[in-house]
Amino acid sequence: MAVSSIFDVEDVVVEEEFADVGSFNHGYVQARLIIALGAFPEYTPISELSLDVSDIDLTQFNLRSRDELKPDIALYPKRGLSRPLDILRMAEMPLLAVEILSPRQGSYDILEKFRVYFAAGIKSCWLVDPAVQSISVYSAMNSWKTFGEGAVVDEALNLRLDLAPIFS
Repeated sequence: MAVSSIFDVEDVVVEEEFADVGSFNHGYVQARLIIALGAFPEYTPISELSLDVSDIDLTQFNLRSRDELKPDIALYPKRGLSRPLDILRMAEMPLLAVEILSPRQGSYDILEKFRVYFAAGIKSCWLVDPAVQSISVYSAMNSWKTFGEGAVVDEALNLRLDLAPIFS
């Protein structure tokens, strides 16, 4: 019985590890978005940055995270390298959190993260779906607009990005 329990726990850990694994399309779209967002001189896009959300009671959200979340892309006001020391967990929240769906990830999980992001003071959240080549811009949990052609417009940040280079 103890051996079975160990295997069950290992299976859960392995399953959780694979749930967050990216894919070719995920990485491709992430890189293209970083390039596009980096073209705005007033902003700095950062990939895979851990955000310190320890001051928020995460028990009210359906997340496995303890006290940090890691968006695929975080967009900050213009900044350079952190010197002399690097930052492992950012206490300052970004203006924008971008989450890109991967094949083993559901939109429900991302929307739960959006709830935390908005509670932390993030102004805008993007849900990017490479499979249907769309970006949904959330300005609040109950307020979003989906863009599938032309340009994505984020009114909260005064951003406008052409979608063609992101998904081509």
